[in-house]
Amino acid sequence: AQPAATTTALPQPSGNTILIQHGQVHTLGGAGTLNNADVLIENGKIAQVGSSLAAPVGAKIIDAHGKPVTPGLMATWTQLGIVEIDEVAETNDTGPNQAQDSAAFDVADALNPNSTLIPVARIAGVTRGLTTPGDCGDVFCGTSAVIHLGNSPDMLVKKDAGVVVELEPNGGEHQKNSRPDIWEKFRETMDDAREYCGQRAGYHRPGGYRDQRSNRADLDALCPVVQGKEPLLVHVERASTIRQIIAYTQANHLDLVVLGGGEAWEVAKDLAAAHVPVVIDTEQNLPASFSDLGGTLKNAARLDQAGVIVAFRPQGGTAHYARTVTQIAGNAVANGMNWDHALAARTINPAKIFGIDGSYGTLETGTHADVVVWD
Repeated sequence: AQPAATTTALPQPSGNTILIQHGQVHTLGGAGTLNNADVLIENGKIAQVGSSLAAPVGAKIIDAHGKPVTPGLMATWTQLGIVEIDEVAETNDTGPNQAQDSAAFDVADALNPNSTLIPVARIAGVTRGLTTPGDCGDVFCGTSAVIHLGNSPDMLVKKDAGVVVELEPNGGEHQKNSRPDIWEKFRETMDDAREYCGQRAGYHRPGGYRDQRSNRADLDALCPVVQGKEPLLVHVERASTIRQIIAYTQANHLDLVVLGGGEAWEVAKDLAAAHVPVVIDTEQNLPASFSDLGGTLKNAARLDQAGVIVAFRPQGGTAHYARTVTQIAGNAVANGMNWDHALAARTINPAKIFGIDGSYGTLETGTHADVVVWD
């Protein structure tokens, strides 16, 4: 379904008041789904949700006529705001464009609120996004950011939303790294970061200790990760490697989010027990490599039924297809996922995963007015 009446995203002009009446309001909060309900928006935030709300003087009134009203959707793991045309270098800020690792590559430095892809995503109900680096070095890709898709020059919601790690081999005849190579570099860099972050002063003193594989900027970027303040967003497909990274992050007290997870359903109990969320493309059902031979359209449903927090990646993960997050959810439901849970996978679930659930993801008093009225 495409949005009908209106899509509003933060920030709203001061004093702007909107009353959406007679909607099927999916709050995604404690009130659940309310039929013939109203949503009052004041100053860019949800002021009240309920039945037969009085319209403040001067309020803009939108009659939803029973249509679904939901929080704006979130497209997770895309390059929204940092790319226009994939194959045109001048419009592409998706990665370090080098073979070296770069945990310090920060997408927040390249966000473009005037990207032509943002209104295309917004017209399909997408009001938030997790923007991630699109290219990687050997292991580390860079640092992600949460953005909003409202009409504002400042689209950054949360900087340092997670460092992306690539644990899948490149493949091909001239493969430049194998799993043992990847893990050797990953472990060494993480060990360096723990050592460096514990004695930064010594590193910066003249003649100080500098025996790390990575440079200072990358180690600085990893400090919040090793300190448990920022998640490690790990692209991994194979079930055995998912078990491996779960064990590693638990042993080192790291906050893990799995990206991809083509065979995640095979280790759903492990993921649920470790409270590790998974960001998946529900259309992935054919192997792209030997890492995801177990790919299935039922991946989302099986993970959800096992108690894993699931969020959805749009088709192909590119900024151009951020709008397809609705279709991704439809495929998940068609293959056994609970409808309400599939809506949560595009709203409150990613909000919880990336720490913005206090302000976004539900239609409740005090949250930002990311609201969509659907046909």
